Formats: sequence, C-alpha cells, structure tokens
Amino acid sequence: METMISEQISIDKSDWTPVKFGDVVFEPKESSKDPKADGIKHVVGLEHIESEDIHLRHSANLDTSTTFSKGFAEGDVLFGRRRAYLKKAAQAKFSGICSGDITVLRAKDNLLPQLLPFIVQNDKFFDYAIKHSAGGLSPRVKFKDLANYEFLLPPKDQQAKLAELLWAMDEVIERENEVLEKIDISKRTYEKKWLNKYTSGIEKKLPINYKVYRLSEIAEITGGSTPSRDVKEFWNGDIPWLTPTDVTNHNRITLDRTKEYITESGLRNISNRLYPIGSLLYCSRATIGHAIINDVPMATNQGFSNFICNEKVTNYFLYFLLKYLTNELTRLAGGSTFLEISKSSIRRFRVVIPPKGVMKNITGKLLEYENTRLELESKISSSKALQKSLINQVF
Repeated sequence: METMISEQISIDKSDWTPVKFGDVVFEPKESSKDPKADGIKHVVGLEHIESEDIHLRHSANLDTSTTFSKGFAEGDVLFGRRRAYLKKAAQAKFSGICSGDITVLRAKDNLLPQLLPFIVQNDKFFDYAIKHSAGGLSPRVKFKDLANYEFLLPPKDQQAKLAELLWAMDEVIERENEVLEKIDISKRTYEKKWLNKYTSGIEKKLPINYKVYRLSEIAEITGGSTPSRDVKEFWNGDIPWLTPTDVTNHNRITLDRTKEYITESGLRNISNRLYPIGSLLYCSRATIGHAIINDVPMATNQGFSNFICNEKVTNYFLYFLLKYLTNELTRLAGGSTFLEISKSSIRRFRVVIPPKGVMKNITGKLLEYENTRLELESKISSSKALQKSLINQVF
C-alpha cells in the first residue's frame, strides 16, 4: 500500500486553495414530520455510529417509536456533535432520519462528495470540534463553529485522484475485515462442533472417554484481593497485580505485565497468592468471561477466579472452553452494584472434558484460529494507521 501511495499521488499543495469548512460543506435542514408516511426505513442515533469508522454500518427501524425528525440522504456524513471526543463521523449509504445530537454534513458543488468523509475523519478536524464544544457533562458543537475550520482544498481534478486513492485504501481495509469476520465465523462453527455445553443427562450421549467434571475437580480455584491504597509500602513493587482492565484491554491469550504492581508486603497484607506461570486468570466480576494465561507469576484483585489446572485438563483448553461458555457462566452471576459469580457457583459448575488426544487437537486448531486472527488484526491496524496518516497529511 505504501508503494501505491507514492505511485498514485504526490502531495504538492502549491495550487491548493485555503477554504473554511462552511465554504465547501453545508448543513441540510430536511426533516420528516411523519416518517412512516414518508417511507423512512432507517433511524440513526449516536449509538449506531462507531468511533473512527468512516462507514455507517448500523441503524434502527420504525418498529419502535422515535422522536427523531432530522433527515439525511445517501452520501451525507453524519457527525456526532455531542461528545465530539468520541470521534463519530460516518458516511450514510442510505437515507433516513437521525438524532438531534448528529449534525448532517453535505458537500457543496466545489467539493467532491466522495472526499467529505475523509476531511471529517482528519484528527485536526476532531480536535477543532472538541475545542469548540460547549457544555458540561455532554458538550456539543454547532455547525456554525465547524464552518470556521480552515484547511487547504485541492482543485477538482486532484480531489478526484485523492478520493480514488483514499477509497482504494478503505477497500483494502474492508476486505481484510471481511476475511476476519469469516475467520471468526469459522472459529465459532468449530467451537460449536467440538466444545460441549453441559446439560442434564449428557453423560449418556457423550463419545467414549469423554467425562463430566465440576470445575473444582479439574483445577484449584481461588481468588485475589486488593492491598490497602492508604499504605504506600504495599504499592509500586515488582509483583504484577492483575485487574479486569488489564484483561479487557488485551487481545492475546497470554500476558506478562500489568498496569499496577505491588510489593512483597502488599502481597502478604492481602494474604494473596502469587499465581505461577500458566495459571488461568478468569474475570468473574463485572466483565465476566475475559481471561488470560499469565507468562510471569502474578497476583490478582478480587475480580478474578483463578485456576491452577490439574492433570485432567490443560490450561489452554480450559481457557477456550470457559470463553465458549461465557453465557452459561454469566447466568450464575448476581449482585446489585455489578454482576459477580461466586466462587462456590464456579466450583460447582459442570464442564465436559474430552480425552487428552482430542483435547490436544481441539486446542491446536483453536490456537491456529487465534494466531490467524492476531496476524490479520495487526495487518488491519497497520492499514488503518497508514490511511489515517495520509488523511492527516493531506488535510
């Protein structure tokens, strides 16, 4: 893609014209007082626009009541004017109505409509919108303020070449995302075929050498806790101390570092356990279902149920199995402030374990899916970074 950029475009801005956003873009004032009679099929709220995604992929319909009346057309860019720091701006591939917290943007004749989404996705444009937002908890920015954003506009013929390049880059990213989706679908299909959910009487239906165990029979299961924040001597040591945030923001199976570290005295204070390498550290509170296998000895806070597997199961197989059974485990959770699965409920939870040879094959295949996914996600991330770099360079 780097070669494609250098071959197709040389960014010479000597003949570009300084313009204000309002010189090339306007806010249409179309509306629908009776969406059903007008044949409206798509209703868009802020929740339907994904952060830093140029495509509008979601919408609701009129099956549920709506107070929205602001109209938009195919090709318009829907900009989330409330909390602009969320960087929500997407081009619509259909017409409809949208929330008042969305500003509809449409290109004037001197701007190629295909280029508008990329101008808005520029980091400098978002920074400008954030700076000019007003309000406390839910700051909003008005179009009259966005209209004063200044940038250089290329001549129409260069706009066309630039739009062609940027959309070609976007197409590469979209194809990579489609491949990723197919991998995820294939993985889910494989899991459904080879990973079993326990149901009453399943023992009679299982293949030979498959067994049903309570989780307490295949692993030692204990939890963690938090040293007192008031005692400085307990913190900033060299013992990794895992919290759910470390896990939910991590996209790999294994982990070798944490955001916070505790000291030996902090570990003794909470009577916590230092979990050996290869333990399965499973979120059983709030963010139920996230898990990692530690590459270094770690302690955890109280949001975890931690598994040290015995000879009946491998840590990687149990990792994939518990992730697959997230919905079933979540049903065991209770709590008024946040959901949490009690240790007793987890220990009693029944799982189906295959013989070791089958377990090894299943784990190997799921690891293949995982590695392929990580490689593709890295490629997509690089493609997006390259596209964003060009957008920021141009506008």
